[in-house]
Amino acid sequence: MEQYASTLTVVGGSFVLLMALGLPVAFVFLFILLAGSIVLIGSPTGPYASVMSLFGSIGTFSLSPIPLFVLMGEVLLHSGLAVRSLDALSKLIGKLPARLSIISNIGGALFGLLSGSTMASTAVLGTVLVPEMQKRGYSKAMSFGPILASGSLAMIIPPSNITVIYGTVAQVPIGPLLIAGVIPGFLIALNYMINILIRVKLNPALAPDYEVAQVNIQEKLRLFFVDLLPLSAIIFLVTGIFLVGIATPTEAAALGAVGTIIMAALYRSLNREVLLKSLKGTVTITSMTLLIIGGSEIFSQLLSYSGLTRAAVEFAMGLNLPPMGVLALMILIILILGCIMESVPIIMVTVPIFVPIAAQLGFDPIWFGMIMLLALEIGLITPPFGLLLFVMKGVAPEGTAFSDLYRSSFPFVISDLITILLLILFPPLVTWLPSLLMK
Repeated sequence: MEQYASTLTVVGGSFVLLMALGLPVAFVFLFILLAGSIVLIGSPTGPYASVMSLFGSIGTFSLSPIPLFVLMGEVLLHSGLAVRSLDALSKLIGKLPARLSIISNIGGALFGLLSGSTMASTAVLGTVLVPEMQKRGYSKAMSFGPILASGSLAMIIPPSNITVIYGTVAQVPIGPLLIAGVIPGFLIALNYMINILIRVKLNPALAPDYEVAQVNIQEKLRLFFVDLLPLSAIIFLVTGIFLVGIATPTEAAALGAVGTIIMAALYRSLNREVLLKSLKGTVTITSMTLLIIGGSEIFSQLLSYSGLTRAAVEFAMGLNLPPMGVLALMILIILILGCIMESVPIIMVTVPIFVPIAAQLGFDPIWFGMIMLLALEIGLITPPFGLLLFVMKGVAPEGTAFSDLYRSSFPFVISDLITILLLILFPPLVTWLPSLLMK
């Protein structure tokens, strides 16, 4: 195992060094893998096999929902529909403890159902709610923390681009894996809400009460039917028809993208600038994502060729730990990597090793995948390099320090760990909906 450890050290060190130079993740990953193919297999056979593997992996039909989900999120963001729905939600919700924090929680779940983009969700919630929170005297912990946590919900609640990526790399059916995120996603949101309410109950100064402008019943009906109900149609197009078995993930994603564009046009929020920005964002995000996925296929082949996958399985089985002990070890590795790496590179590096171990231990692949995704979600808000921390810093008021964001996210990391424990103790929370779909 020592020779494999030295190899991983060289690969990992090269990855970190090139990333520190500011190169895009996709290009760093491909460069290291092509170099590895030359060393392990030889030239020109190694690079040729790697390139052919790259094209074969990104040509998979199961990846087609990714650009469609991305397009949905981009149109919602640039057209202003996301902000409009959040404003309507704020007016419909009456006086509550930590009212704005609760709104961020509900809004995060709503945007997760609509876009699947954690960055877009966090940016919208932070831009709209943080100034109001500051005005109402909310503490930094109760301003930034709920938004960071709620923004990360888009990774779990379908449609989720990361779920599609994980399913492709792990060779797990995409449809059941997407649906498996419904119950855990809303369980996380519930845990966040309980977290907020308990902390405000113990210390009301975290989120002072304030008078809420009264909205008459006619205005509430207008807000509901005009600003919120149409969005539920998009949610049904993406998740509902897929859940009842009418459409495949790709068909549902296509319907959702078309529905979002039509809705933006009906609200007169769709113009040439919005469309160009949305398409540009879709092409940029999708192309980088597909390159990384292609790199993961090369990585898997190199692991198999070198014997590292087999050695890792034998090593894990030789630890004489119970299956839950091995699972805990894998979760810990994901959590540590989440502090220093983004979610997609972690998937590329760990999944080809972890999935064979999970299969050997007899874990349900859908259940195991959801546990891994929840561990990855924690990485979005853990210091020092959690992606959403940087998004939040970009929209936070001037003078906000990263230490403020670190402290505000910690209580919600505890909530996420509690959710992981619940899913481990009660696997049907993950597997029940996929079993209905597969039937």
